[in-house]
Amino acid sequence: MRYFLLLLTTFLFSTPLFSQTLDPIKWKANVEKESEDSYILYFKATLDKGWHLYSQNEAETDEIAPTPTEFTFNNGAETYTLVGETIEPKGIEKYDNIFEMDVKYFEKEATFSQKIKLVDKSLKTVKAEVFFSVCDDEKCLAPEVLEFDLNLTGEATENKGDVSTITAEDRSKSEALHININGKEKFLLEEVEQKSYLNIFILGFLGGLIALLTPCVFPMIPLTVSFFTKGAKDRKKGTFNAVLYGVFIFAIYVLLSLPFHLLDSLDPEILNNISTNVTLNIIFFIVFIVFAISFFGYFEITLPASWSNSLDSKANSIGGIVGVFFMALTLALVSFSCTGPILGSLLGGSLSSDGGAMQLSFGMGGFGLALALPFGLFALFPNWLNSLPKSGGWLNAVKVVLGFIELALAFKFLSNADLVEHWGILKREIFIGIWIIIGIAMVLYLFGKLRFPHDSPIKKLSLGRKSLGILTLAFVIYLIPGLTNTAYANLKLLSGFPPPLFYSIYEKETHGPLGLNAYTDFEEGIKMAKQQNKPIMIDFTGWACVNCRKMEEQVWSYQEITDILKEEYILISLYVDDRKELDEDDQFKFLKSDGSVKNIKTIGDKWATFQTLNFRNNSQPYYVLIDTEMNLLNHTTAYTPNTNEYLKWLKKGVKNFKK
Repeated sequence: MRYFLLLLTTFLFSTPLFSQTLDPIKWKANVEKESEDSYILYFKATLDKGWHLYSQNEAETDEIAPTPTEFTFNNGAETYTLVGETIEPKGIEKYDNIFEMDVKYFEKEATFSQKIKLVDKSLKTVKAEVFFSVCDDEKCLAPEVLEFDLNLTGEATENKGDVSTITAEDRSKSEALHININGKEKFLLEEVEQKSYLNIFILGFLGGLIALLTPCVFPMIPLTVSFFTKGAKDRKKGTFNAVLYGVFIFAIYVLLSLPFHLLDSLDPEILNNISTNVTLNIIFFIVFIVFAISFFGYFEITLPASWSNSLDSKANSIGGIVGVFFMALTLALVSFSCTGPILGSLLGGSLSSDGGAMQLSFGMGGFGLALALPFGLFALFPNWLNSLPKSGGWLNAVKVVLGFIELALAFKFLSNADLVEHWGILKREIFIGIWIIIGIAMVLYLFGKLRFPHDSPIKKLSLGRKSLGILTLAFVIYLIPGLTNTAYANLKLLSGFPPPLFYSIYEKETHGPLGLNAYTDFEEGIKMAKQQNKPIMIDFTGWACVNCRKMEEQVWSYQEITDILKEEYILISLYVDDRKELDEDDQFKFLKSDGSVKNIKTIGDKWATFQTLNFRNNSQPYYVLIDTEMNLLNHTTAYTPNTNEYLKWLKKGVKNFKK
C-alpha cells in the first residue's frame, strides 16, 4: 500500500520530494524608435503576489542588504552610446525593519527604460543583461542573469545561449555538480510534525496558578464563591452562576489575544518581524523592570478605578448572565496589578520567540483556565473552602518572589537586542553574573535578611520559605560554572536562555556563522565528514538573505542547536549570491533543463546551480541533511523560526545517521 501511494503521488505531482523550484518573476523586453538614431529599450518585470524586486540604487554596505537590480549593455561604445541612466519606476520606498535601512522595491510589475543613441546606424541588434534577485517575506531566490537580444525593428528575445557552444569539458564540469541523492522515497510520504501548542498552554496555566497566589486574586476566591452560593435563591442557581463566572474569566483572557490574530491576518510576518525588533526588546526590558519594582511594593500598576467601578455597577444593575460576565470582567481589571506583569511575561515570551498569535491564544487560554478553575470547583465543592490557607503576609512574599523572577526575565530581552546588534554589553558571563546576583538577593529575602515596603516582620521562617530558599541557592550554585571558560560552562538546563557560548568575554574561534566551523566548499566538507564519520548539514544561504541571518541569530543561537551543529554535524554553508569570480579554468557553460545555457562564472552561480540541479529548489535559506554516501537523513526544510521544531529535525537526522 505504501508503495502504491508513493507511485500515485509521484504520478500526480511528477516532482521529487523537495521540488519547490520557484519562478515568481517574468521579464519581457521591447524597443521603441524615437528617431533615425535614437531608441528606447524597455524591460518589463511581472512579479507574483508577495514578491519584491529591488531598486538599482540600493546603498552599498557591508551589512545585510537587498541585491540591487543591474542592467549591462554589451555592444560597446563603437556601436551606440547610452543616453543618461536606466530609468526605473517610482516603486515603494520605506524603512525596512528587517534590513534596518531605507529600501526601495517594486511589487506586481516594474518597467525599466534605457535610451540609446546609435553610433553605427547599421546596427540591427542590441545585447543587454539584467542581474536581479527577488524576495518574499520568508525567502530570497539566488541572483540570476538574463540576456536579451533586442532587435531595433521592435522584436526582442531572451538570449538563452547557443547549445552548440557547450564543449565536452563543460559537460564534464556540469556532471561533477550532480550528486545522486538517495532516500527521496523514504521521506516523500512522511508527515512533517506540526507545531504543538501544549507547552505554551501549560506555561500559561502555570502562570495562572501563580497569579492565584497573589494578594489581588487569592482573597477573591472565597468571597466570590460565597457570594454566588449563598446569595442565590437556590443552591443549584448559585452553583451555575459560579461555574459560568469561571467560564467567562477563561473567555475574557482568550479574547484578549484576538487583536494579535487580526495583525497576523493583515500581515502574516508582522509578529515574526516584531520578535526580531531591537526596539521592542528594549521596551520589554524596561516594562519588565517596572513590573519587578511594582511587585517589590514600591508602587502599584492599576487600571483607572472608574473602569472597575463602572463595570461593577453594571454587574449589580443588570443581573443574570450578562451581570455575571461584567463581574468576571471586573475581576480581570481589579486584579491587573498582580496579573498584568505575569500576562506581560506571557505576551513578551510569545512574541520574542516567534510564537505568533496562535501560541499567544493558547497561553492566554491556559492562564484564564487556571484562574477560572477555583471558582467553578469551589462552587461545586464548597467544603473545600475550609482547607484554603488564610490570607496574610505570605501573599506579599509571593509577589516579591515574582518580582525577582520578572527582574531576571527582563535581562533576557536586553540580551536579545544585544545579540542582534552585537553591542557586546551583555556577554554570556555578564548575563549569568547578573542572574547570580538576583538569585543571591532572592535567597537573602527568603531567609529574612532583606525586606520590602509591604513585608510583615518575620518571627519564624516557614517551611515554604526555607524550601524555596534552599532551591534558589542550589540554582545559584548551578549557575556559577557558567562564569568560567571550561567544559562546565555549558548550562544545559538553561539551554537557549542565556546568550550562546560563543558570545563570551573569553576569546573564541570563529570560522562560520555564530563561531561554527562552516565549510564553504562542498567537496572539502564531504572529505572532512568522511574523516570524522559525521552527518552533513548543507546550508544553502546568501550574504543578502535576511532570513538566513535570522535563522542563525534567532534559531541557531539557541545553545542546544549550536551544540548539535558544532558537535554532531559537519556544516557546509554554500552562498548562492557570492559574486566572486571562479578561476578561469573552473568557469563553464551549463545546459539547463529548459534547453537554455547558463554561464557559471561566479561562486554563487555554481552553488545556485548545484542546489537547483540536485534538490529542485532555488530558495534560501534551505537545509539538507545527508551522509557521505548521499543518503537523505530527514526531509529537507527551509525557514523554520520555531526552535523546538528545528531542533527535533536536527536530532532526527543524527538518529537516522546512527542507524
